[in-house]
Amino acid sequence: MSDTAYDDLSVAELALKYLEIRDLKDKLRKKYEAKDAILDVEFEAISSRLMVACNEQDASSIKTMYGTVIRSLKVRYDPKDWEAMHEFVLEHSAPYLLQKRINEGAMKEFLEANPEDFPKGMNIVSEYKITVRKPTKK
Repeated sequence: MSDTAYDDLSVAELALKYLEIRDLKDKLRKKYEAKDAILDVEFEAISSRLMVACNEQDASSIKTMYGTVIRSLKVRYDPKDWEAMHEFVLEHSAPYLLQKRINEGAMKEFLEANPEDFPKGMNIVSEYKITVRKPTKK
């Protein structure tokens, strides 16, 4: 819908429409999540059975008329001691081992405590967002 569809509505009517749409989205999301959870269980059961088949045949792939089943190995690295990991990164000058992402809450706290130490090349993007709360029931 274009913005003009709402031009003649009052703020109260817009707030009501906002809440109606948000509630409908919530209902749809919950319905989707419930169905998705059922499919996840089935998907996992089938995946487990396919893994058994690959293991029994000692195969990394099994070709079928409907598609090729592929067993692959995914390796994850999960540090249990982040302080030791940070020391390791510094010791080996290996910041590339970490993902490029800022912890927004920590950065906000840091800048509030150290406004003179603003990182070079840091962009701050701020935007207003509209939220409508339902009135409290009396």
